[in-house]
Amino acid sequence: MKLEEQLQQRSGNKCELCQSEAPLKAYEVPPVDQANADNTILICDTCRAQLERKAELDSNHWRFLSEVMWSELPAIQVVSWRMLNRLKQESWAADNLDMLYLDDENLAWAKATGDHENDEAVVLHRDANGQQLQHGDSVVLTKSLDVKGSTLNAKMGTVVRNIRLVEDNTDQIEGKIEGQTIVILTKYVRKQG
Repeated sequence: MKLEEQLQQRSGNKCELCQSEAPLKAYEVPPVDQANADNTILICDTCRAQLERKAELDSNHWRFLSEVMWSELPAIQVVSWRMLNRLKQESWAADNLDMLYLDDENLAWAKATGDHENDEAVVLHRDANGQQLQHGDSVVLTKSLDVKGSTLNAKMGTVVRNIRLVEDNTDQIEGKIEGQTIVILTKYVRKQG
């Protein structure tokens, strides 16, 4: 039986964390050498985005951890421990964290990535005014910009539609100006209302 089929059968086709029936994908709880049913869980996009710090952490979404943390599956215990640590400023999360017990091997796994640190380190793509930018937004340039390696000068006030976020750099977005795709620093744009 394939891993994906094992996970679907085990989970009953629901997110193994929040129990959502939204589209599900396998999530290997890092660090993973070889994916197997013990270190992989089936989760929804909402849980995945927050786990991977690609979306802002919504503490109300994670209240299900009070139930899920008692799972016998080590991967779910590890994710629960990491998320409760990231949410420990919430009293309910701190209380649950005090009750959660992991054996030495699973605790070492949970601490291995440093992903249990508070979410203060989460940095999102933000415009010059601190507004969060999303893939597909439209922005307005707040400064005229010379495009490196080109004769193009992007004038202040130019609207750039359907931007793309640069994955590994929250200070940069990509957009098209006069048919040319360029990288733009987020501090020079304002999200269009």
